[in-house]
Amino acid sequence: MKVYFIGAGPGAADLITLRGSRLLGAAPMVLYAGSLVPAEMLSHCRPDAEIHDTAELNLDQQEALYRRAQAEDKDVARLHSGDPAIYGATNEQMRRLEALGIAYEVVPGVSSFTTAAAALCSELTRPEVSQSIILTRTSGRASAVPETESIASFASHRATMCIFLSGQRLKQTVADLSLHYPPSTPVALVRRASWPDQSVHRSTLGKMLSEVKQKDWLLTTLLLVGEALSREGGVESSLYAAGFTHIFRDGDERKTKRASLQKENQA
Repeated sequence: MKVYFIGAGPGAADLITLRGSRLLGAAPMVLYAGSLVPAEMLSHCRPDAEIHDTAELNLDQQEALYRRAQAEDKDVARLHSGDPAIYGATNEQMRRLEALGIAYEVVPGVSSFTTAAAALCSELTRPEVSQSIILTRTSGRASAVPETESIASFASHRATMCIFLSGQRLKQTVADLSLHYPPSTPVALVRRASWPDQSVHRSTLGKMLSEVKQKDWLLTTLLLVGEALSREGGVESSLYAAGFTHIFRDGDERKTKRASLQKENQA
């Protein structure tokens, strides 16, 4: 018997990985967070699967299901939204499984922050603009953010930032960001990325609050911030430049030198 922590992806049923879909389709027992994982994702389950929505279950009740599955020698697919490694609340489950002697495996998933970038058709890293991505969240009742990881302190780097659960504290988040990012900094709100009712709003840090109603962005909203989101042209990466040499391709200069050496050797 084994528990599989499977990243369901951001929402769309076809954004689960092939491995995740295969394991979900084989598991006789499935636990999923119905508040975050759409019911359409359950189409990957086998017809006779025993399915439990964990949105209404506390950790002790979930452990009881793991215990029963262990007694019945049934594998369990534990479906988490996005990628289980990011705000997945998996650590406490893993510790309990270890105490019970139950083996487990993690299957990665597509995170909502990369899905949000896809919705914007934006690259989050650009040469000489930002080569770093800061993933963070606003503080909440279920899990407080350490003071050393405040949005204001991260903003001092002026890297690309992806801020989870930002909708409920949008005004304060913008105020914290504005301590370091200029008002012209590109920003984007993405709500329910990849869901049928996905919402996207592009703006700048200085204008965004005057353009949106906070009540429309309360849940499952990501705020993306940084110059990398700009649609304006910039410096191109050297990776595909004709003159750039790397292990798989000679640049123009090296090709010329090599051709010259070949001529000398033939002479």
